[in-house]
Amino acid sequence: MFSIEVTSPKGQKEKVDCAIDSCSIGKGDENLVVVRGWSVAKKHATIRQRPDGFYVEDHGAIGGTEVNGKNIDGLNGPLKPGDVILIGGYSIAIDQQSAGAAVAATPPVAAPEARTPPVQAAAPKPAPAAVAPVAAPPAAKPTAEEESASHAVVSKAIKEINEARNKVHLKLIQAMDLRRLDVSRMAEQELRDTTKAMIDEIIANDKSFPANLDKARIGKLVLDEVVGLGPLEDLLADPTVTEIMVNRYDQIYVERKGKLTLSEITFSGEKAVVGAIERIVAPLGRRIDESSPMVDARLKDGSRVNAVIPPLALKGANITIRKFSKEKLKDKDLIKFGSITAPMMGFMEQAVLHACNIVISGGTGSGKTTLLNVLSNYIPDDERIITVEDAAELQLSQPHIISLESRPPNSEGKGAVHIRDLVKNCLRMRPDRIVVGECRGGEALDMLQAMNTGHDGSLTTAHANTPRDCLARLEVMTLMSGLDLPIRAIREQIASAVHVIIQQSRFPDGSRKVTHISEITGMEGEVIQMQDIFLFKQDGYDENGKIKGKFVATGNIPELYQELQQRGIAVDLSLFKPESGR
Repeated sequence: MFSIEVTSPKGQKEKVDCAIDSCSIGKGDENLVVVRGWSVAKKHATIRQRPDGFYVEDHGAIGGTEVNGKNIDGLNGPLKPGDVILIGGYSIAIDQQSAGAAVAATPPVAAPEARTPPVQAAAPKPAPAAVAPVAAPPAAKPTAEEESASHAVVSKAIKEINEARNKVHLKLIQAMDLRRLDVSRMAEQELRDTTKAMIDEIIANDKSFPANLDKARIGKLVLDEVVGLGPLEDLLADPTVTEIMVNRYDQIYVERKGKLTLSEITFSGEKAVVGAIERIVAPLGRRIDESSPMVDARLKDGSRVNAVIPPLALKGANITIRKFSKEKLKDKDLIKFGSITAPMMGFMEQAVLHACNIVISGGTGSGKTTLLNVLSNYIPDDERIITVEDAAELQLSQPHIISLESRPPNSEGKGAVHIRDLVKNCLRMRPDRIVVGECRGGEALDMLQAMNTGHDGSLTTAHANTPRDCLARLEVMTLMSGLDLPIRAIREQIASAVHVIIQQSRFPDGSRKVTHISEITGMEGEVIQMQDIFLFKQDGYDENGKIKGKFVATGNIPELYQELQQRGIAVDLSLFKPESGR
Protein backbone atom coordinates (compact mmCIF):
# COMPACT_ATOMS: atom_id res chain seq x y z
CA MET A 1 0.00 0.00 0.00
CA PHE A 2 1.18 3.51 -0.75
CA SER A 3 -0.28 7.02 -0.89
CA ILE A 4 -0.05 9.77 -3.49
CA GLU A 5 -0.87 13.46 -3.28
CA VAL A 6 -2.60 15.05 -6.29
CA THR A 7 -2.45 18.84 -6.72
CA SER A 8 -4.84 20.38 -9.28
CA PRO A 9 -3.83 23.32 -11.55
CA LYS A 10 -5.71 25.58 -9.11
CA GLY A 11 -3.70 24.33 -6.12
CA GLN A 12 -6.38 22.07 -4.61
CA LYS A 13 -4.80 18.99 -2.97
CA GLU A 14 -6.19 15.48 -2.56
CA LYS A 15 -4.61 12.40 -0.95
CA VAL A 16 -5.32 9.00 -2.53
CA ASP A 17 -4.44 5.64 -0.93
CA CYS A 18 -3.58 2.74 -3.22
CA ALA A 19 -4.10 -0.68 -1.61
CA ILE A 20 -2.33 -2.63 -4.38
CA ASP A 21 1.03 -2.26 -6.13
CA SER A 22 -0.29 -0.19 -9.06
CA CYS A 23 -2.37 2.97 -9.41
CA SER A 24 -3.91 4.03 -12.74
CA ILE A 25 -4.41 7.71 -13.66
CA GLY A 26 -6.70 9.19 -16.36
CA LYS A 27 -10.03 10.83 -17.10
CA GLY A 28 -11.97 7.53 -17.14
CA ASP A 29 -14.03 6.78 -14.02
CA GLU A 30 -12.45 3.32 -13.76
CA ASN A 31 -9.09 4.86 -12.76
CA LEU A 32 -8.09 5.12 -9.10
CA VAL A 33 -6.98 8.73 -9.71
CA VAL A 34 -9.39 10.61 -11.98
CA VAL A 35 -8.03 13.84 -13.51
CA ARG A 36 -9.88 15.93 -16.10
CA GLY A 37 -8.55 17.80 -19.11
CA TRP A 38 -8.60 17.66 -22.90
CA SER A 39 -4.94 16.48 -22.96
CA VAL A 40 -5.63 13.67 -20.46
CA ALA A 41 -6.37 10.25 -21.96
CA LYS A 42 -8.99 7.82 -20.68
CA LYS A 43 -6.16 5.78 -19.17
CA HIS A 44 -3.18 8.12 -19.20
CA ALA A 45 -0.50 6.57 -16.96
CA THR A 46 0.10 4.00 -14.20
CA ILE A 47 2.25 4.23 -11.08
CA ARG A 48 3.75 0.83 -10.18
CA GLN A 49 5.42 -0.23 -6.91
CA ARG A 50 8.29 -2.69 -7.34
CA PRO A 51 10.87 -4.11 -4.89
CA ASP A 52 13.47 -1.57 -6.05
CA GLY A 53 11.10 1.43 -5.91
CA PHE A 54 8.31 3.23 -7.76
CA TYR A 55 7.94 3.44 -11.55
CA VAL A 56 5.58 5.51 -13.71
CA GLU A 57 4.40 4.18 -17.08
CA ASP A 58 3.08 6.53 -19.79
CA HIS A 59 0.44 5.03 -22.11
CA GLY A 60 1.07 7.38 -25.07
CA ALA A 61 -1.54 10.12 -24.48
CA ILE A 62 -1.58 13.45 -26.37
CA GLY A 63 -0.34 15.59 -23.50
CA GLY A 64 2.29 13.07 -22.48
CA THR A 65 3.59 12.41 -18.97
CA GLU A 66 6.46 14.32 -17.40
CA VAL A 67 8.69 13.67 -14.42
CA ASN A 68 10.28 16.84 -13.03
CA GLY A 69 9.49 18.69 -16.27
CA LYS A 70 10.93 16.06 -18.65
CA ASN A 71 8.78 13.99 -21.00
CA ILE A 72 8.95 10.24 -20.47
CA ASP A 73 8.19 7.44 -22.89
CA GLY A 74 6.98 4.08 -21.61
CA LEU A 75 8.18 2.89 -18.19
CA ASN A 76 10.37 5.26 -16.17
CA GLY A 77 11.99 4.77 -12.76
CA PRO A 78 12.81 4.12 -10.07
CA LEU A 79 11.53 7.49 -8.86
CA LYS A 80 13.48 9.39 -6.24
CA PRO A 81 11.85 10.92 -3.15
CA GLY A 82 10.52 14.34 -4.10
CA ASP A 83 10.09 13.54 -7.81
CA VAL A 84 6.94 15.18 -9.24
CA ILE A 85 4.82 13.61 -11.99
CA LEU A 86 2.98 16.11 -14.24
CA ILE A 87 -0.15 15.04 -16.14
CA GLY A 88 -2.48 17.57 -17.82
CA GLY A 89 -1.56 20.34 -15.39
CA TYR A 90 -1.90 18.10 -12.30
CA SER A 91 1.10 17.50 -10.01
CA ILE A 92 1.35 14.02 -8.50
CA ALA A 93 3.79 13.13 -5.72
CA ILE A 94 4.31 9.69 -4.12
CA ASP A 95 4.53 9.48 -0.33
CA GLN A 96 7.46 7.03 -0.33
CA GLN A 97 7.96 7.30 3.45
CA SER A 98 4.51 5.86 4.20
CA ALA A 99 5.13 3.14 1.60
CA GLY A 100 8.52 2.35 3.17
CA ALA A 101 6.97 2.21 6.64
CA ALA A 102 4.34 -0.22 5.41
CA VAL A 103 6.99 -2.46 3.84
CA ALA A 104 9.22 -2.27 6.93
CA ALA A 105 6.31 -3.26 9.14
CA THR A 106 5.86 -6.56 7.28
CA PRO A 107 9.01 -8.59 8.31
CA PRO A 108 8.37 -8.48 12.09
CA VAL A 109 5.02 -10.24 11.51
CA ALA A 110 6.81 -13.14 9.75
CA ALA A 111 9.35 -13.63 12.61
CA PRO A 112 7.56 -14.41 15.90
CA GLU A 113 10.77 -14.84 17.90
CA ALA A 114 11.84 -11.33 17.07
CA ARG A 115 8.44 -9.83 17.85
CA THR A 116 9.22 -8.41 21.34
CA PRO A 117 12.47 -6.53 20.57
CA PRO A 118 11.16 -4.83 17.41
CA VAL A 119 8.04 -3.70 19.25
CA GLN A 120 10.15 -2.14 21.98
CA ALA A 121 12.66 -0.72 19.52
CA ALA A 122 9.95 0.50 17.15
CA ALA A 123 8.11 2.35 19.92
CA PRO A 124 10.01 5.60 19.40
CA LYS A 125 10.07 5.20 15.56
CA PRO A 126 6.36 5.75 14.85
CA ALA A 127 6.71 9.29 16.16
CA PRO A 128 9.14 10.35 13.41
CA ALA A 129 7.04 8.47 10.83
CA ALA A 130 3.94 10.33 12.01
CA VAL A 131 5.79 13.63 12.13
CA ALA A 132 7.18 13.19 8.60
CA PRO A 133 3.89 13.98 6.84
CA VAL A 134 3.28 16.88 9.25
CA ALA A 135 6.74 18.20 8.43
CA ALA A 136 5.80 18.11 4.75
CA PRO A 137 4.67 21.79 4.55
CA PRO A 138 8.23 22.80 3.57
CA ALA A 139 7.67 20.54 0.53
CA ALA A 140 4.54 22.60 -0.22
CA LYS A 141 6.72 25.68 -0.66
CA PRO A 142 7.55 24.92 -4.30
CA THR A 143 3.84 24.46 -5.08
CA ALA A 144 3.74 27.82 -6.89
CA GLU A 145 6.74 26.79 -8.96
CA GLU A 146 5.19 23.41 -9.67
CA GLU A 147 1.95 25.10 -10.65
CA SER A 148 3.69 27.48 -13.05
CA ALA A 149 5.62 24.49 -14.42
CA SER A 150 2.37 22.58 -14.95
CA HIS A 151 0.89 25.57 -16.80
CA ALA A 152 4.02 25.69 -18.95
CA VAL A 153 3.58 21.99 -19.68
CA VAL A 154 -0.03 22.50 -20.76
CA SER A 155 0.93 25.49 -22.95
CA LYS A 156 3.73 23.47 -24.52
CA ALA A 157 1.36 20.55 -25.20
CA ILE A 158 -1.23 22.84 -26.77
CA LYS A 159 1.46 24.45 -28.92
CA GLU A 160 2.69 21.03 -30.11
CA ILE A 161 -0.86 19.94 -30.96
CA ASN A 162 -1.62 23.17 -32.85
CA GLU A 163 1.64 22.91 -34.81
CA ALA A 164 0.94 19.28 -35.70
CA ARG A 165 -2.63 19.85 -36.88
CA ASN A 166 -1.63 22.99 -38.84
CA LYS A 167 1.05 20.97 -40.57
CA VAL A 168 -1.39 18.16 -41.42
CA HIS A 169 -3.98 20.72 -42.57
CA LEU A 170 -1.50 22.34 -44.97
CA LYS A 171 -0.51 18.97 -46.43
CA LEU A 172 -4.19 18.09 -46.84
CA ILE A 173 -4.83 21.25 -48.88
CA GLN A 174 -1.83 20.47 -51.07
CA ALA A 175 -2.99 16.86 -51.57
CA MET A 176 -6.52 17.94 -52.50
CA ASP A 177 -5.12 20.48 -54.95
CA LEU A 178 -2.84 17.86 -56.58
CA ARG A 179 -5.71 15.40 -56.92
CA ARG A 180 -7.99 18.17 -58.26
CA LEU A 181 -10.88 17.14 -56.03
CA ASP A 182 -14.10 19.05 -56.68
CA VAL A 183 -15.43 19.17 -53.13
CA SER A 184 -18.38 21.36 -54.13
CA ARG A 185 -20.02 18.41 -55.87
CA MET A 186 -19.52 15.97 -53.00
CA ALA A 187 -22.27 15.07 -50.58
CA GLU A 188 -21.51 15.88 -46.95
CA GLN A 189 -20.84 12.30 -45.89
CA GLU A 190 -18.76 11.58 -49.01
CA LEU A 191 -16.66 14.69 -48.36
CA ARG A 192 -16.13 13.66 -44.74
CA ASP A 193 -15.14 10.09 -45.64
CA THR A 194 -12.77 11.21 -48.42
CA THR A 195 -11.14 13.84 -46.21
CA LYS A 196 -10.71 11.40 -43.32
CA ALA A 197 -9.00 8.86 -45.57
CA MET A 198 -6.59 11.51 -46.87
CA ILE A 199 -5.78 12.76 -43.35
CA ASP A 200 -5.08 9.23 -42.11
CA GLU A 201 -2.80 8.65 -45.12
CA ILE A 202 -0.90 11.92 -44.51
CA ILE A 203 -0.33 11.17 -40.81
CA ALA A 204 0.69 7.56 -41.48
CA ASN A 205 3.30 8.63 -44.08
CA ASP A 206 4.69 11.53 -42.03
CA LYS A 207 7.96 10.26 -40.52
CA SER A 208 8.50 13.52 -38.61
CA PHE A 209 5.16 13.29 -36.75
CA PRO A 210 5.82 13.71 -32.97
CA ALA A 211 5.78 10.30 -31.29
CA ASN A 212 4.20 11.65 -28.08
CA LEU A 213 1.04 12.84 -29.86
CA ASP A 214 -2.04 10.70 -30.41
CA LYS A 215 -2.36 10.35 -34.20
CA ALA A 216 -6.07 9.48 -34.05
CA ARG A 217 -6.80 12.54 -31.92
CA ILE A 218 -4.85 14.88 -34.24
CA GLY A 219 -6.65 13.35 -37.22
CA LYS A 220 -10.03 14.02 -35.64
CA LEU A 221 -9.07 17.62 -34.81
CA VAL A 222 -8.03 18.29 -38.41
CA LEU A 223 -11.14 16.59 -39.82
CA ASP A 224 -13.44 18.61 -37.55
CA GLU A 225 -11.64 21.81 -38.53
CA VAL A 226 -11.80 21.08 -42.27
CA VAL A 227 -15.37 19.83 -42.68
CA GLY A 228 -16.97 20.68 -39.32
CA LEU A 229 -16.79 23.36 -36.67
CA GLY A 230 -13.39 22.43 -35.30
CA PRO A 231 -13.14 21.98 -31.53
CA LEU A 232 -16.75 23.13 -31.16
CA GLU A 233 -17.91 19.73 -32.42
CA ASP A 234 -17.16 18.10 -29.05
CA LEU A 235 -18.86 20.91 -27.13
CA LEU A 236 -21.96 20.74 -29.35
CA ALA A 237 -22.15 16.99 -28.72
CA ASP A 238 -21.93 17.50 -24.94
CA PRO A 239 -25.53 17.54 -23.59
CA THR A 240 -24.46 19.36 -20.40
CA VAL A 241 -23.28 22.43 -22.35
CA THR A 242 -26.07 24.98 -22.93
CA GLU A 243 -24.06 27.87 -24.36
CA ILE A 244 -20.69 28.21 -26.09
CA MET A 245 -18.78 31.52 -26.17
CA VAL A 246 -15.64 31.81 -28.30
CA ASN A 247 -13.95 35.05 -27.20
CA ARG A 248 -10.92 34.39 -29.40
CA TYR A 249 -9.31 31.33 -30.93
CA ASP A 250 -7.59 30.29 -27.68
CA GLN A 251 -10.30 31.28 -25.19
CA ILE A 252 -13.60 29.40 -25.18
CA TYR A 253 -16.12 29.63 -22.34
CA VAL A 254 -19.05 27.25 -21.85
CA GLU A 255 -22.18 27.41 -19.74
CA ARG A 256 -23.20 24.38 -17.69
CA LYS A 257 -26.19 24.53 -15.32
CA GLY A 258 -26.23 28.31 -15.59
CA LYS A 259 -22.55 28.72 -14.65
CA LEU A 260 -19.73 29.89 -16.94
CA THR A 261 -16.42 28.02 -17.00
CA LEU A 262 -13.31 28.34 -19.17
CA SER A 263 -12.91 25.36 -21.47
CA GLU A 264 -9.52 23.79 -22.18
CA ILE A 265 -10.47 23.35 -25.84
CA THR A 266 -8.97 25.85 -28.32
CA PHE A 267 -8.90 26.55 -32.05
CA SER A 268 -5.59 26.23 -33.88
CA GLY A 269 -5.67 29.88 -34.95
CA GLU A 270 -7.70 32.90 -36.03
CA LYS A 271 -8.30 31.52 -39.53
CA ALA A 272 -9.86 28.38 -38.07
CA VAL A 273 -12.48 30.46 -36.20
CA VAL A 274 -13.39 32.45 -39.33
CA GLY A 275 -13.55 29.20 -41.31
CA ALA A 276 -16.01 27.72 -38.79
CA ILE A 277 -18.20 30.85 -39.03
CA GLU A 278 -18.23 30.66 -42.83
CA ARG A 279 -19.27 26.99 -42.72
CA ILE A 280 -22.19 27.94 -40.46
CA VAL A 281 -23.51 30.87 -42.52
CA ALA A 282 -22.84 29.64 -46.09
CA PRO A 283 -25.71 27.07 -46.23
CA LEU A 284 -28.12 29.80 -45.04
CA GLY A 285 -27.24 32.16 -47.86
CA ARG A 286 -25.62 34.61 -45.46
CA ARG A 287 -22.12 36.04 -45.52
CA ILE A 288 -19.51 37.45 -43.19
CA ASP A 289 -16.63 39.65 -44.35
CA GLU A 290 -15.15 43.07 -43.68
CA SER A 291 -18.11 44.81 -45.30
CA SER A 292 -20.57 42.73 -43.24
CA PRO A 293 -18.64 41.73 -40.09
CA MET A 294 -21.67 40.62 -38.00
CA VAL A 295 -24.07 37.79 -38.66
CA ASP A 296 -26.95 35.95 -36.99
CA ALA A 297 -27.44 32.36 -38.06
CA ARG A 298 -28.50 28.94 -36.83
CA LEU A 299 -27.17 25.40 -36.81
CA LYS A 300 -28.96 22.37 -38.23
CA ASP A 301 -30.47 21.54 -34.84
CA GLY A 302 -31.88 25.08 -34.51
CA SER A 303 -29.22 26.39 -32.12
CA ARG A 304 -28.80 30.15 -32.45
CA VAL A 305 -25.44 31.55 -33.56
CA ASN A 306 -24.04 35.08 -33.48
CA ALA A 307 -20.60 35.88 -34.89
CA VAL A 308 -18.48 39.02 -35.11
CA ILE A 309 -15.13 39.35 -36.90
CA PRO A 310 -12.51 42.11 -37.13
CA PRO A 311 -12.49 45.08 -37.54
CA LEU A 312 -15.46 45.14 -35.14
CA ALA A 313 -14.04 42.40 -32.89
CA LEU A 314 -10.80 43.85 -31.55
CA LYS A 315 -9.38 40.63 -30.03
CA GLY A 316 -10.24 38.39 -32.96
CA ALA A 317 -13.30 36.65 -34.39
CA ASN A 318 -15.81 35.50 -31.78
CA ILE A 319 -18.81 33.18 -31.80
CA THR A 320 -21.74 32.84 -29.42
CA ILE A 321 -23.88 29.71 -29.72
CA ARG A 322 -27.12 29.24 -27.77
CA LYS A 323 -27.67 25.49 -27.86
CA PHE A 324 -31.10 23.96 -28.02
CA SER A 325 -31.92 20.81 -26.15
CA LYS A 326 -32.15 17.78 -28.43
CA GLU A 327 -35.27 16.78 -26.53
CA LYS A 328 -37.96 19.42 -26.74
CA LEU A 329 -38.96 20.62 -23.26
CA LYS A 330 -42.57 20.28 -22.17
CA ASP A 331 -44.67 21.89 -19.46
CA LYS A 332 -43.94 19.00 -17.08
CA ASP A 333 -40.21 19.66 -17.44
CA LEU A 334 -40.57 23.33 -16.45
CA ILE A 335 -42.64 22.31 -13.42
CA LYS A 336 -40.04 19.69 -12.47
CA PHE A 337 -37.23 22.26 -12.78
CA GLY A 338 -39.07 24.62 -10.43
CA SER A 339 -39.49 27.31 -13.11
CA ILE A 340 -43.26 27.37 -12.68
CA THR A 341 -46.10 25.61 -10.84
CA ALA A 342 -48.90 23.43 -12.18
CA PRO A 343 -51.64 26.05 -11.40
CA MET A 344 -49.69 28.73 -13.28
CA MET A 345 -49.19 26.42 -16.25
CA GLY A 346 -52.87 25.51 -16.16
CA PHE A 347 -53.84 29.18 -16.44
CA MET A 348 -51.42 29.74 -19.35
CA GLU A 349 -52.84 26.68 -21.14
CA GLN A 350 -56.34 28.17 -20.96
CA ALA A 351 -55.01 31.54 -22.10
CA VAL A 352 -53.42 30.02 -25.22
CA LEU A 353 -56.38 27.75 -25.98
CA HIS A 354 -58.82 30.67 -25.81
CA ALA A 355 -56.69 32.91 -28.02
CA CYS A 356 -55.26 35.45 -25.59
CA ASN A 357 -52.54 37.66 -27.02
CA ILE A 358 -49.45 36.96 -24.92
CA VAL A 359 -46.10 38.75 -24.62
CA ILE A 360 -43.28 36.89 -22.88
CA SER A 361 -40.89 39.38 -21.30
CA GLY A 362 -37.42 38.78 -19.89
CA GLY A 363 -33.71 39.46 -20.10
CA THR A 364 -31.11 37.79 -22.30
CA GLY A 365 -30.85 34.06 -21.59
CA SER A 366 -33.83 34.06 -19.24
CA GLY A 367 -35.66 31.34 -21.18
CA LYS A 368 -38.19 33.36 -23.22
CA THR A 369 -37.88 31.24 -26.37
CA THR A 370 -38.05 28.00 -24.37
CA LEU A 371 -41.28 29.13 -22.69
CA LEU A 372 -42.66 30.26 -26.07
CA ASN A 373 -41.99 26.78 -27.46
CA VAL A 374 -43.76 25.19 -24.49
CA LEU A 375 -46.81 27.47 -24.78
CA SER A 376 -47.03 26.79 -28.52
CA ASN A 377 -47.85 23.14 -27.69
CA TYR A 378 -51.25 24.33 -26.47
CA ILE A 379 -52.24 25.75 -29.88
CA PRO A 380 -54.81 23.38 -31.46
CA ASP A 381 -53.51 21.26 -34.34
CA ASP A 382 -56.28 22.44 -36.70
CA GLU A 383 -55.10 26.07 -36.69
CA ARG A 384 -52.76 27.65 -39.25
CA ILE A 385 -49.64 29.07 -37.57
CA ILE A 386 -47.14 31.46 -39.16
CA THR A 387 -43.86 32.12 -37.38
CA VAL A 388 -41.65 35.14 -38.09
CA GLU A 389 -38.04 35.24 -36.84
CA ASP A 390 -34.63 36.79 -37.47
CA ALA A 391 -32.97 33.36 -37.29
CA ALA A 392 -35.44 30.47 -37.21
CA GLU A 393 -35.16 28.77 -33.81
CA LEU A 394 -38.76 28.00 -32.78
CA GLN A 395 -39.58 24.29 -32.64
CA LEU A 396 -43.34 24.03 -32.97
CA SER A 397 -44.84 20.55 -33.21
CA GLN A 398 -48.15 21.33 -34.97
CA PRO A 399 -48.59 20.05 -38.55
CA HIS A 400 -49.91 23.29 -40.12
CA ILE A 401 -46.95 25.69 -39.79
CA ILE A 402 -45.26 28.17 -42.10
CA SER A 403 -41.91 29.53 -40.93
CA LEU A 404 -40.62 32.84 -42.26
CA GLU A 405 -37.09 34.15 -41.70
CA SER A 406 -35.69 37.63 -42.32
CA ARG A 407 -32.84 38.17 -44.76
CA PRO A 408 -29.87 40.57 -44.51
CA PRO A 409 -28.73 42.68 -47.49
CA ASN A 410 -26.42 41.15 -50.11
CA SER A 411 -22.92 42.33 -50.96
CA GLU A 412 -24.41 45.27 -52.89
CA GLY A 413 -26.48 46.34 -49.90
CA LYS A 414 -29.74 45.25 -51.52
CA GLY A 415 -32.28 42.49 -51.04
CA ALA A 416 -32.81 42.88 -47.27
CA VAL A 417 -36.13 41.60 -45.93
CA HIS A 418 -36.85 42.82 -42.39
CA ILE A 419 -39.06 41.36 -39.67
CA ARG A 420 -41.55 44.16 -40.21
CA ASP A 421 -41.95 43.22 -43.89
CA LEU A 422 -42.59 39.60 -42.94
CA VAL A 423 -45.19 40.53 -40.28
CA LYS A 424 -47.04 42.65 -42.87
CA ASN A 425 -46.87 39.85 -45.42
CA CYS A 426 -48.08 37.11 -43.09
CA LEU A 427 -51.34 39.04 -42.60
CA ARG A 428 -52.10 38.16 -46.25
CA MET A 429 -51.46 34.45 -45.63
CA ARG A 430 -54.69 33.69 -43.74
CA PRO A 431 -53.07 33.00 -40.33
CA ASP A 432 -55.00 31.75 -37.29
CA ARG A 433 -51.99 32.45 -35.08
CA ILE A 434 -49.00 34.72 -35.62
CA VAL A 435 -45.88 33.94 -33.60
CA VAL A 436 -43.07 36.51 -33.76
CA GLY A 437 -39.83 35.18 -32.26
CA GLU A 438 -38.89 38.56 -30.83
CA CYS A 439 -40.03 42.17 -31.25
CA ARG A 440 -37.03 44.50 -31.37
CA GLY A 441 -38.21 47.52 -33.34
CA GLY A 442 -40.93 48.92 -35.57
CA GLU A 443 -42.46 45.46 -36.12
CA ALA A 444 -44.08 45.94 -32.69
CA LEU A 445 -46.60 48.34 -34.28
CA ASP A 446 -47.52 45.82 -36.99
CA MET A 447 -47.80 43.09 -34.35
CA LEU A 448 -50.15 45.23 -32.24
CA GLN A 449 -52.27 46.05 -35.30
CA ALA A 450 -52.50 42.35 -36.15
CA MET A 451 -53.62 41.58 -32.59
CA ASN A 452 -56.25 44.31 -32.86
CA THR A 453 -57.60 43.20 -36.23
CA GLY A 454 -58.87 39.72 -35.53
CA HIS A 455 -55.64 37.75 -35.17
CA ASP A 456 -56.13 36.81 -31.55
CA GLY A 457 -53.94 34.19 -29.94
CA SER A 458 -50.71 35.77 -31.18
CA LEU A 459 -47.49 35.20 -29.25
CA THR A 460 -44.23 37.13 -29.11
CA THR A 461 -41.30 37.93 -26.82
CA ALA A 462 -39.61 41.19 -25.80
CA HIS A 463 -36.62 42.22 -23.70
CA ALA A 464 -37.66 43.85 -20.41
CA ASN A 465 -37.06 43.44 -16.68
CA THR A 466 -40.67 43.71 -15.39
CA PRO A 467 -44.17 43.62 -16.92
CA ARG A 468 -44.46 47.40 -16.47
CA ASP A 469 -41.10 47.87 -18.21
CA CYS A 470 -42.39 45.64 -21.00
CA LEU A 471 -45.28 48.05 -21.63
CA ALA A 472 -42.84 50.97 -21.78
CA ARG A 473 -40.62 49.05 -24.20
CA LEU A 474 -43.59 48.28 -26.46
CA GLU A 475 -44.27 52.03 -26.58
CA VAL A 476 -40.65 52.77 -27.57
CA MET A 477 -40.60 50.03 -30.22
CA THR A 478 -43.86 51.35 -31.69
CA LEU A 479 -42.30 54.82 -31.99
CA MET A 480 -39.36 53.17 -33.80
CA SER A 481 -41.75 52.42 -36.67
CA GLY A 482 -41.24 56.01 -37.83
CA LEU A 483 -44.86 57.09 -37.42
CA ASP A 484 -45.43 60.18 -35.31
CA LEU A 485 -48.18 58.75 -33.11
CA PRO A 486 -49.39 60.32 -29.86
CA ILE A 487 -48.46 58.37 -26.72
CA ARG A 488 -52.11 57.95 -25.71
CA ALA A 489 -52.96 56.32 -29.05
CA ILE A 490 -50.03 53.89 -28.65
CA ARG A 491 -51.06 52.99 -25.11
CA GLU A 492 -54.66 52.40 -26.20
CA GLN A 493 -53.38 50.08 -28.92
CA ILE A 494 -51.28 48.16 -26.38
CA ALA A 495 -54.09 47.98 -23.79
CA SER A 496 -56.59 46.59 -26.30
CA ALA A 497 -54.14 44.25 -28.09
CA VAL A 498 -52.14 42.58 -25.28
CA HIS A 499 -54.02 40.41 -22.79
CA VAL A 500 -51.27 38.76 -20.72
CA ILE A 501 -47.61 39.51 -19.98
CA ILE A 502 -45.47 36.65 -18.63
CA GLN A 503 -42.22 37.74 -16.99
CA GLN A 504 -39.33 35.27 -17.10
CA SER A 505 -36.18 35.94 -15.02
CA ARG A 506 -32.80 34.35 -14.62
CA PHE A 507 -31.32 34.37 -11.10
CA PRO A 508 -27.64 34.48 -10.02
CA ASP A 509 -27.62 30.75 -9.21
CA GLY A 510 -28.43 30.01 -12.87
CA SER A 511 -32.09 29.05 -12.28
CA ARG A 512 -34.85 30.48 -14.47
CA LYS A 513 -38.33 31.19 -13.13
CA VAL A 514 -41.58 32.83 -14.16
CA THR A 515 -41.73 35.73 -11.69
CA HIS A 516 -44.95 37.44 -12.88
CA ILE A 517 -48.06 36.50 -14.79
CA SER A 518 -49.90 39.81 -15.24
CA GLU A 519 -53.12 40.71 -17.04
CA ILE A 520 -53.79 43.99 -18.86
CA THR A 521 -57.17 45.30 -17.69
CA GLY A 522 -57.53 48.47 -19.77
CA MET A 523 -56.77 52.19 -19.53
CA GLU A 524 -57.40 54.64 -16.74
CA GLY A 525 -56.60 58.15 -17.85
CA GLU A 526 -53.16 58.00 -19.48
CA VAL A 527 -52.03 54.86 -17.66
CA ILE A 528 -52.38 51.23 -18.75
CA GLN A 529 -53.92 49.24 -15.91
CA MET A 530 -52.47 45.87 -14.97
CA GLN A 531 -53.09 43.25 -12.29
CA ASP A 532 -50.80 40.44 -11.18
CA ILE A 533 -52.31 36.94 -11.25
CA PHE A 534 -49.29 34.95 -10.03
CA LEU A 535 -45.98 36.05 -8.49
CA PHE A 536 -42.72 34.49 -7.37
CA LYS A 537 -41.70 35.81 -3.94
CA GLN A 538 -38.03 35.45 -3.17
CA ASP A 539 -36.88 34.48 0.36
CA GLY A 540 -33.10 34.83 -0.07
CA TYR A 541 -30.60 32.03 -0.65
CA ASP A 542 -29.88 28.70 1.02
CA GLU A 543 -26.48 27.47 2.25
CA ASN A 544 -25.63 26.22 -1.26
CA GLY A 545 -26.28 29.61 -2.85
CA LYS A 546 -29.55 28.44 -4.43
CA ILE A 547 -32.47 30.83 -4.65
CA LYS A 548 -35.26 30.33 -2.09
CA GLY A 549 -38.84 31.46 -2.57
CA LYS A 550 -42.36 30.38 -3.46
CA PHE A 551 -44.94 30.95 -6.16
CA VAL A 552 -48.13 32.59 -4.91
CA ALA A 553 -51.50 33.49 -6.36
CA THR A 554 -52.54 37.09 -5.67
CA GLY A 555 -56.27 36.33 -5.45
CA ASN A 556 -57.13 38.34 -8.58
CA ILE A 557 -59.43 36.49 -10.96
CA PRO A 558 -58.44 37.11 -14.61
CA GLU A 559 -61.10 38.51 -16.93
CA LEU A 560 -60.64 35.53 -19.25
CA TYR A 561 -61.93 33.12 -16.57
CA GLN A 562 -64.82 35.44 -15.72
CA GLU A 563 -65.85 35.51 -19.42
CA LEU A 564 -65.54 31.73 -19.71
CA GLN A 565 -67.71 31.29 -16.60
CA GLN A 566 -70.36 33.63 -18.03
CA ARG A 567 -70.39 31.56 -21.23
CA GLY A 568 -71.11 28.45 -19.18
CA ILE A 569 -67.68 26.89 -19.59
CA ALA A 570 -66.48 25.11 -16.46
CA VAL A 571 -63.31 26.69 -15.06
CA ASP A 572 -61.30 26.04 -11.92
CA LEU A 573 -61.27 29.29 -9.94
CA SER A 574 -59.43 27.64 -7.05
CA LEU A 575 -56.19 28.22 -8.96
CA PHE A 576 -56.33 31.87 -7.98
CA LYS A 577 -56.92 31.51 -4.25
CA PRO A 578 -53.94 32.97 -2.36
CA GLU A 579 -53.60 29.87 -0.16
CA SER A 580 -53.16 27.68 -3.26
CA GLY A 581 -49.82 29.32 -4.11
CA ARG A 582 -46.78 27.21 -3.46
